[in-house]
Amino acid sequence: MLIEGFENAPVTAGEELLALPGFWAAYLMWLSQTEEYDPIPEWFGVDGADADAACDVLGDEDHWPVFRIPFADGHTALVLGRNFPDDPETEYFITHPEWGRHGHLATVSGHQAGPGLSWRELHHIARTPDLSAPGVHAEYARLLLLLPALGDEELPGDAAAVLSRALEEAGVPAELAPGLAEALLADHPLWEPAEWTLPGASPLSAGQEPFLGILQCDGYMSPRCGTRPAAGITREQSNRLAQALGTWPG
Repeated sequence: MLIEGFENAPVTAGEELLALPGFWAAYLMWLSQTEEYDPIPEWFGVDGADADAACDVLGDEDHWPVFRIPFADGHTALVLGRNFPDDPETEYFITHPEWGRHGHLATVSGHQAGPGLSWRELHHIARTPDLSAPGVHAEYARLLLLLPALGDEELPGDAAAVLSRALEEAGVPAELAPGLAEALLADHPLWEPAEWTLPGASPLSAGQEPFLGILQCDGYMSPRCGTRPAAGITREQSNRLAQALGTWPG
């Protein structure tokens, strides 16, 4: 069983698919589409045939690929392609063995929900792999896999440079990586960039202190709008998640 709750779905480990020549073009080209920027597979360092072949594998209705991104303290971010015949979607979750259910980050589909990650969280997860757990451990691949869940109106000044370096490691030609990085960080096709803030003094329920350290999102389409990414977890579990996300020192 790769994901609890999906025992009857044709979920398969997707990490080996990262080696497909056209993987990153197939996975990210839609995200880099803007009014001024019309990407082609060659800008990812591959030809159209490679990108098409990777698209076919990623969209296989009989094999739903899941990419596991383990990070600190037993947490794992999951990217799951749910290849329904008429309505395929990509789900972004956070899981932990002690939780009763998954934490929903974002959905990329015709019924989209997002954003699911701030840049601060995305960059921190990418840089903190749990090498003892199965999944994707290379920083560049972790960053690129979770990139579609991003939506942050206050990107740091080095965000494009960080992303450009990741794209180069993924095989994008060096002369094309900076422009592609800028396009990927431009307007998201599915949701607006959001403001991410730490909760204030207002309690989540009467008579209780707020759960500290977990960023909240003001995007109305986001599963994290005014709430934690994993509903139902305890205060201690929330503290550990905040530390794992790099948003609270504990």
